[in-house]
Amino acid sequence: MTMKSVFLLCGAAASLHQTHGFALIQPTQRCQSSTSLQMTSADDSSSLRIMVNGMPGPMATAAAEACLRKGLSLSPVAMTGPDMEPSTITVTDDVSGSSADVRLIPATTEGTDEIVSSLAGIRESVGDANVLAIDYTHPSAVNNNAIFYAENKLPFVMGTTGGDRDKLMEDMQSRDAFAVIAPNMGKQIVAMQAGLEDLATKFPSAFAGYKLEVTESHQKTKADTSGTAKAVIGSLKELSDDDFDLEEDIKMLRDDESSLAFGVSEEALNGHAFHTYTLTSPDGSVQFELKHNVEGRTVYAEGTADAVKFLASKVGSGMEGKVFSMIDVLQAGALE
Repeated sequence: MTMKSVFLLCGAAASLHQTHGFALIQPTQRCQSSTSLQMTSADDSSSLRIMVNGMPGPMATAAAEACLRKGLSLSPVAMTGPDMEPSTITVTDDVSGSSADVRLIPATTEGTDEIVSSLAGIRESVGDANVLAIDYTHPSAVNNNAIFYAENKLPFVMGTTGGDRDKLMEDMQSRDAFAVIAPNMGKQIVAMQAGLEDLATKFPSAFAGYKLEVTESHQKTKADTSGTAKAVIGSLKELSDDDFDLEEDIKMLRDDESSLAFGVSEEALNGHAFHTYTLTSPDGSVQFELKHNVEGRTVYAEGTADAVKFLASKVGSGMEGKVFSMIDVLQAGALE
């Protein structure tokens, strides 16, 4: 991975979530949750089984490889898009040399029943609290997938952006679900977002009157607007009091020619996240620019693996279900 950054505060990037999207269909029967959810040890990840949903999409596959690299074991089954044929793939991490075979089950009614049945078997083998999910699917599937995870007592890391985020949080909180939900999983990106949120809280309207402009470029297969951009813009709006419209004013680049002109290297056209935010004074004499440019997926994949390990420790602690952010993961020192 190559990271190119020019910092106002610190550098990072937005998420790359092109995967095989699906919306989980509720099965006719669900896994029974245990009243006692305890891991073998809060620091022992050898019993964990991580179901990475969205493979063979590149972001989901990168997350699965990162899990292997960090010593986690993959669930032998995972969900893929409803238009995909059932298949078994081998996930291999080139760094550690670790590999695992994973059966990909389409998210049809029949497939969802199969995944629920498989979950029961895996839980019987390793314990209820030791099975967790990672979701890198499709924006249109976010809300339904999260409900499936919550109702089947499956703690999850939601790396997929898009969907109705307010409803997502409401649904998970009302179900006491264990989850890490964030628009971006990269350590440096999360630190940048936390810093901007702190600035906006301490110095609201410090850039009052300044005009905000935002341009973001992702691979052309990314379906939605950058979730990271939306989060960063929220803080910049607090600082500037600009009436920036998240739906109308972000300049999205999704074609190769525009991305190349924006500075993306040719080899990264299929996996990158470039962002530029510009604040300009009313008379045009002062300009502040924040850039965070990432080529590749490694920074997000490794942050995702750290997030699932963090979540497993919370599940194993015996606490009530809670939705965490990546800032919680960062503050806990869980990002390696």
